[in-house]
Amino acid sequence: MSSPSIPPDSANEIRNDWTKTEARKLISAPLNDLLYDAQKIHRRYFDANEVQVSTLLSIKTGGCPEDCSYCSQSAHHKSDVGAKKLMSLEAVRAAALRAKDSGATRFCMGAAWRGPKDHDLDNVCDMISEVKALGLESCATLGMLKDGQAERLKEAGLDFYNHNLDTSEEYYGKIISTRNFEDRLATLARVRQAGINVCCGGILGMGENRHDRADMLQVLACLPEHPESIPLNMLVPIPGTPLADTDPLDPLELVRAVATARIMMPKSMVRLSAGRLELDPSSQALCFLAGANSIFYGDTLLTTGNPQQRVDQNLFEKLGVRPAPLDATSPAE
Repeated sequence: MSSPSIPPDSANEIRNDWTKTEARKLISAPLNDLLYDAQKIHRRYFDANEVQVSTLLSIKTGGCPEDCSYCSQSAHHKSDVGAKKLMSLEAVRAAALRAKDSGATRFCMGAAWRGPKDHDLDNVCDMISEVKALGLESCATLGMLKDGQAERLKEAGLDFYNHNLDTSEEYYGKIISTRNFEDRLATLARVRQAGINVCCGGILGMGENRHDRADMLQVLACLPEHPESIPLNMLVPIPGTPLADTDPLDPLELVRAVATARIMMPKSMVRLSAGRLELDPSSQALCFLAGANSIFYGDTLLTTGNPQQRVDQNLFEKLGVRPAPLDATSPAE
């Protein structure tokens, strides 16, 4: 008997015309059907036992003028994260080298800015060049970009630009007031126009409902081109932020979101990002079964904890999965 969770004509084609109704029905399908369909599609485009490994470094921490309710780096909140200056080129290069030696193939750099000033961009471009010289893929998340800035990043060799939607357009105003949903889409368009791969996902567990998560994925799936990378974060409640007392989300909701992303965007890398420290090995295994094929590796994601490298290595050994080589992070045709 065929599974009812995938809409007709969706199992064998890349679509950019998903409706909210389809996305909401998909994410709420019986879990066994959802996982079965996601795994079938995952195996069509990727090696099901390979997981791409990335490392994330905060190159400029704290003092951000945005008021994102989940973030300890906002100047609006009373967290323990203080403002720091941009890291030196030498310090970033050393961190990238450590990441490479630990098995990472992609090195991501994050800065707590609303958007980069031109003189800051000069320094970041130098960092990108150093990362590329080490043989790593490069990724940056620097906030909103103005005209011409994405082109400069491309010239420096940037492979991926991360700019998350965070949540659905309907729920967005409950989380952030200093920017709007359209601002996010505008930067994504600039990144795509410059020829840089798009990394875009969201955060789960901020008080939104399942329909919000489906709606966010529907927006991503209806972009002119699907994001090459989709990071899915579980909220890490941080003291001093407005979401500090938020109840934890059931991990099965993350599993559902991963499977939905895999079905709607078959060729994208789906990454388990912040919040893995709160996930037990069984939940992570279900996420891999649902189609997740990328993780952040190391002890810290910007300002929140992440499983230690040895813990991840042990998990990989238990599951029989292996880190993907650099040339294996593109989907099979």
